[in-house]
Amino acid sequence: MAEKFDHLEEHLEKFVENIRQLGIIVSDFQPSSQAGLNQKLNFIVTGLQDIDKCRQQLHDITVPLEVFEYIDQGRNPQLYTKECLERALAKNEQVKGKIDTMKKFKSLLIQELSKVFPEDMAKYRSIRGEDHAPS
Repeated sequence: MAEKFDHLEEHLEKFVENIRQLGIIVSDFQPSSQAGLNQKLNFIVTGLQDIDKCRQQLHDITVPLEVFEYIDQGRNPQLYTKECLERALAKNEQVKGKIDTMKKFKSLLIQELSKVFPEDMAKYRSIRGEDHAPS
């Protein structure tokens, strides 16, 4: 999978370099540099075609819109990944706390129900395959 991205990255780097060189040629245009200008324009067209060919290899890749918002704001798109992981860790800890609370509640509920309904809770434990009553 990485080679697909490497291939695209290589084409993009070549394309950016050709655009940079085109800017230099145009900023100091002389009639004698028309051939060089035409050549750079042809390289740009070829570069766009190469980039378009890479699109077919990457059609199944989806990028969250928030990543583009980060880029538009001048922020590093890797910060998006970092912040997503931080949010996931925080949510994970929150859910883990809820699970622990529910386990404690279940244990206390079974303990109290065993005091009030000992026979019914004995049946419940036998159905569940639990051998001992909670203490």
